[in-house]
Amino acid sequence: QVQLVESGGGLVQSGGSLRLSCAASSSISSIPVMGWYRQAPGKQRGLVATVTNGGSTNYAESVKGRFTISRDVAKRTVDLQMNSLKPEDTAIFYCRAVFGRADFWGQGTQVTVSS
Repeated sequence: QVQLVESGGGLVQSGGSLRLSCAASSSISSIPVMGWYRQAPGKQRGLVATVTNGGSTNYAESVKGRFTISRDVAKRTVDLQMNSLKPEDTAIFYCRAVFGRADFWGQGTQVTVSS
């Protein structure tokens, strides 16, 4: 089992940047896929970006070119660099780790982008 703790959320103006970090309680080297998801008010939770333990990344169309996901095995972290933020990026962002049938989520961190 792994515990995930997100940090780095906050309030930022449109066009600004934030960096989210997800810290895992144990090694992430054997976790095939880790990622970030978000849920805006009144909407379903959806994919933002994922990264595999081989370094392959996948992004939602709405964030391509603006967000970058990275994984640091030594630090046991998965970060999400968010640039050119828009008001529609406002949501609770969640970290996720998937391996086999195990599926773990963090508690979420709020990101609010003002216009």
